[in-house]
Amino acid sequence: MKKEKKVTENTEEQVEETKVEETKEESAENKLQKALDEKNDQFLRLYAEYDNFRKRSQKEKQDIYSSSKADVIKEILPVIDNFERAASNKEASYEDYQKGIEMIFNQFINILSKQGVEGFGEKGDAFDPNIHNAVMTVDDDTLGENVIAEVFTKGYKLNDKVIRDAVVKVANS
Repeated sequence: MKKEKKVTENTEEQVEETKVEETKEESAENKLQKALDEKNDQFLRLYAEYDNFRKRSQKEKQDIYSSSKADVIKEILPVIDNFERAASNKEASYEDYQKGIEMIFNQFINILSKQGVEGFGEKGDAFDPNIHNAVMTVDDDTLGENVIAEVFTKGYKLNDKVIRDAVVKVANS
């Protein structure tokens, strides 16, 4: 009987130890699950914050683009007004038209200059294949080697970026 009692006690102790171990495992599992849930929540919040930032940046970029476009158009509108005035003035002489066109041209050049645009490709400049497009060559003893002899289309730069190459005739290449 003593043996039976001892076996029963050992079994009860083992059951209790097993319950304690299971409780510890459950507790550790709960802690791990809680930590995982917390990290998942942090991740989702960070992702949502990044997504909002991306959308906000994209909208700001679009707004800046639209605003700068509107600013340039605002500067061009007075030029259009001057063209309309010149076209509606039927009594003006040829010299008056010519003077008006020169004034409008200068107005355009000033607007481009304010925006950082500058022209290049003048007769007599050195030929640079990076910014000039040579469509013709000519032998001319009065000009040096690889010098622009004639400009068909002027080139333009926006700050340091070439917007359009100059189309030129090159001498003695």
